[in-house]
Amino acid sequence: MQAIFDEGPPPPCPAPFNLAAHVLAPAATTPDKIALAVVTPSGAERWSYARLERAVRGVAGALAAMGLPDGAPVLLRLGNTVDFPIAFLGAIAAGLMPVPTSAQLTTSEISRLAVEIAPALIIAAPGVALPEGNIPVIDSAGLEALFDRAPGAYAMGDPDRPAYMIYTSGTGGAPRGVLHAHRAVWARRMMWDGWYGLTRDDRLLHAGAFNWTYTLGTGLLDPWAIGATALIPGAGVTPAALPLLLRRHDVTIFAAAPGVFRQMMRAGPLPALPRLRHALSAGEKLPEATRDAWTAATGTPVYEALGMSECSTFISGSPSRPATPPASGYPQGGRRLAVLGEDLSPVLRGTPGQLAVSRRDPGLMLGYWKAPDETAARFSGEWFLTGDMVQMAEDDAVTYLGRTDDMMNAGGFRVSPVEVEAALTGHPDIHEVAVTEVRVKANATVIAAFYTGTHTDEAALRDFVAERLARYKQPRMFIHMDALPRGGNGKLNRKALRQTWEGRHDQT
Repeated sequence: MQAIFDEGPPPPCPAPFNLAAHVLAPAATTPDKIALAVVTPSGAERWSYARLERAVRGVAGALAAMGLPDGAPVLLRLGNTVDFPIAFLGAIAAGLMPVPTSAQLTTSEISRLAVEIAPALIIAAPGVALPEGNIPVIDSAGLEALFDRAPGAYAMGDPDRPAYMIYTSGTGGAPRGVLHAHRAVWARRMMWDGWYGLTRDDRLLHAGAFNWTYTLGTGLLDPWAIGATALIPGAGVTPAALPLLLRRHDVTIFAAAPGVFRQMMRAGPLPALPRLRHALSAGEKLPEATRDAWTAATGTPVYEALGMSECSTFISGSPSRPATPPASGYPQGGRRLAVLGEDLSPVLRGTPGQLAVSRRDPGLMLGYWKAPDETAARFSGEWFLTGDMVQMAEDDAVTYLGRTDDMMNAGGFRVSPVEVEAALTGHPDIHEVAVTEVRVKANATVIAAFYTGTHTDEAALRDFVAERLARYKQPRMFIHMDALPRGGNGKLNRKALRQTWEGRHDQT
């Protein structure tokens, strides 16, 4: 049986359509319900649906009055405050294209992006680096003064037209703009049952930064579209403070990257969380040791999802269909997915290959900003090539094996770094581990394990993995580190590890 999943397409997106109008529709039926609370250990800033929509439409009206071209880019330089979602949705409501960026970017970094984006306007918080040039800027005070302006009408139109752009790092490390259509938020409805088990009665807290697609979608857009309450940690809240917020604010669903779960549990015993139903994990592979520790500490499961900025999450475990480790989950209803071999045709189930998403998926990006050749290179016929290596079982369960460029070669066998890392995370002295193939001679490479935690005798680590992995999968080197390199959103960067180690060691 071929490794293809297809149970039919999802319901089509309505037309005309506006992403912001769809997300804020509950304001008409539950205006007084709390839509958003920005929470800290000392309190919370709460916004009802009516107040949120009023502010968004006030911003939309003011932006529309500026006479900017339809779809003009609006660069967002904002932190984790309520200004971010209001500016984001206000721009979309007005028919403009917001471009969220990390508040941590330096002047030189954001200047390089601004040359590519060519924004018509910047909305920025105090102290956040701005690009060089004479681009008009609305600061936080100016933005907030627009909240009570006369409300603008939603710019309705074709659901396939651009709505927003998110920057992500490619395999080469260079940031690239991922352009999404208005219909992307409609496509996210497949996650409500396929991953979250989300209802309008939920109180969902996401621990990530607003500019990350995981936070933006899972933490804000989806709870609002269904009429639930979104909770976001305020500026300066550390993982150690999150358990208190989960308990104090009656959180029912908690979402974070795997590293946040580890940091929370490392900070001390977790309090009782009687309202918490389950947790969500995405961004990188969730180690089984982390999952088991969380479940033991809270009595709640963690449902993992696999996705990417270009198509958000599309494979996941859920309350209605939990995935059995090491599988990441199942394709969500409405998706059409395949596992492709080196010839880019579907492989048989049980055979490793590259995960691909059908062009028909309404959540798939429109393309990379100003990069038609790079966009075309990611497609082969019907399929968008994700660059993820996976294996699909007979029951549709999908197991993540790693990025195509992270896969290792050991004596002719392909080895998944995820599998080796999973074995090593069971060692009591290891906190985090990253496995990659490094070049030790001009014509020789070996599997190396970089780990944090207690510096441990290498012979003991060799004995540990010998009991758990075939000989060809076992690391030949174990390197202790103070910290592992991660990207801005906490994703493990194996390529940086490999390059740094090889740069310090002569392979001639």
